Amino acid sequence: QVQLVESGGGWVQAGGSLRLSCSASGRTFGRYTMGWFRQAPGKEREFVAAISWTGAITYYSDSVKGRFTVSTNNAKNTAYLQMNSLKPEDTAVYSCAADPRDSRSYAGLYRYWGQGTQVTVSS
Repeated sequence: QVQLVESGGGWVQAGGSLRLSCSASGRTFGRYTMGWFRQAPGKEREFVAAISWTGAITYYSDSVKGRFTVSTNNAKNTAYLQMNSLKPEDTAVYSCAADPRDSRSYAGLYRYWGQGTQVTVSS
């Protein structure tokens, strides 16, 4: 079992930045693909970013590419999502997920999920 807890969400004006953290506990963290997903009110959950367990490979949705950066610190059992140039349409609950497979952008392949943290971007 892996337990995931997100933090770092909040309110920010458009153009601002936030850094989300995803702290993991339980089984070995270092060999999990880490993903970030978001869900806005009335919308389906969508993929944001993912990173391989080595940190060597990253994936981004087109909507955040160039603005968001995903990273991990396996020594701290923590994954991060640095979000820059935030837009009102980035407003959503952001959740991190983990899986030992190469789950990439496929939400259905992630076994472990956090509860999510709210990000609100005002115009």
